[in-house]
Amino acid sequence: MNLILLGAPGAGKGTQAEVICKALNIPTISTGNMLREAVKNGTKSGLEAKSFMDSGKLVPDEVVIGILKDRIAEDDCKNGFILDGFPRTVPQAEALDNMGVTIDKVIEIYVPDEKIKQRLSGRRVCERCGNSYHVDFKPTKVEGVCDACGGKTVIRKDDEPETVNNRLAVYHEQTAPLKGYYEKQGKLVTVEGQEEVSETSKLTLAAIEA
Repeated sequence: MNLILLGAPGAGKGTQAEVICKALNIPTISTGNMLREAVKNGTKSGLEAKSFMDSGKLVPDEVVIGILKDRIAEDDCKNGFILDGFPRTVPQAEALDNMGVTIDKVIEIYVPDEKIKQRLSGRRVCERCGNSYHVDFKPTKVEGVCDACGGKTVIRKDDEPETVNNRLAVYHEQTAPLKGYYEKQGKLVTVEGQEEVSETSKLTLAAIEA
């Protein structure tokens, strides 16, 4: 089964991709990893992508999709794959369709913006050992001090309120329109993200099997 995972930053897409990957024994294809791999392997599309990356330009959609087609032709994709991070826009989805890449289902992990802001802005990471915490859901025993090593816990740049707001704005402007695009094709299924990750996983797997 060929799947696309959609969801705002912080909706828990990555975790659900891992769950699907294990349950269906299909790989998750992340655009960034795929591009780096193609460049490293020196494929025709990879060399084309490298010329854009080296000059600091965005890799055009047709080059990315060319690399994607090479990637999904590999043996581990014979039972299907999960696309995470591509397409990000309707033109990319159209290009994907035009190049003959078949998608069976699009799973949206939906979490309201306010919950996402609470999830992300409350995260804290230890500067020393990298342990992660949350001010509401998994607080440290002493505020600002890592339970494991006594290091200082900090908010990552990605989790600062201004950054979170900007990431959500970009998602709603550029990526959210994909929902309408795939809904028209009868491929969109929405899963409501739950407080417990395992509950979201159950709903995700049920949506794929439905």
